[in-house]
Amino acid sequence: MPDDSVLGSPRIRRRLAGLSQRSVNFDPAALRHAHPEDGWTITDLCQTLPSEPPGMPIEGGSWDVARTLMQGYEFADPSIVRAYYDPAAPLEGRNMLLKLQALGVFWLFVGVRVSEVYDRIRRTPSGEIRVWGWNYQTLDGHVEMGQMDWEVWKWPVSGGVEFHVHAVSRRAPIANPIVRAGFHVLRGRERDAFLQSTKRRMRTFTELALQTAGRGEPLRSAAVELTARRSRPSDQAHDELARRLR
Repeated sequence: MPDDSVLGSPRIRRRLAGLSQRSVNFDPAALRHAHPEDGWTITDLCQTLPSEPPGMPIEGGSWDVARTLMQGYEFADPSIVRAYYDPAAPLEGRNMLLKLQALGVFWLFVGVRVSEVYDRIRRTPSGEIRVWGWNYQTLDGHVEMGQMDWEVWKWPVSGGVEFHVHAVSRRAPIANPIVRAGFHVLRGRERDAFLQSTKRRMRTFTELALQTAGRGEPLRSAAVELTARRSRPSDQAHDELARRLR
């Protein structure tokens, strides 16, 4: 299987297999009290998606399509963060090897593990929300410590649908001085580029899936165009995304 598939080359597969021996590199209980004054970066982003009729999510509707897109990591911009994983493994508990790519030139491999997959009703001061999502936590060797949640919301009263990202993270100890310096300089810029690109991709992919009958090829073409940096049209990350909604 070629390098740019979700399983990757034999060398990447060995790296991926090694993640099973690694532990989460922080105390998850600490996230409940995380605060910027203690060095934590807290991120909350929202991207509106096409709305639905009021009520619970409908089959084939915006919420359902977004959930399908999110079941793999191909919705994220592979020109900045590429994920390698075993697609046969359940999402919950899945190890993923992430290739972090800075400026399209430098890269670094780190590990994360999916901690939880959830589908629940969340009660807020503005009303109830139907939420489907999942999160991953950083493993030993990662340059950060923390958790990132990816969610799709539906507001049953209004029919509004939204894609949400919630992340709590801080820099991990980095022994290599070159990696440490580069991460310090590029962290904020690369993080913003990744998240903004992912928001645009989720909006466009959901719209295309709702509008297009034979949606595989339009989705693939959009995936090629909607990368923050130049991406090879032959990149199999685009194929994986298109296949997810065929």
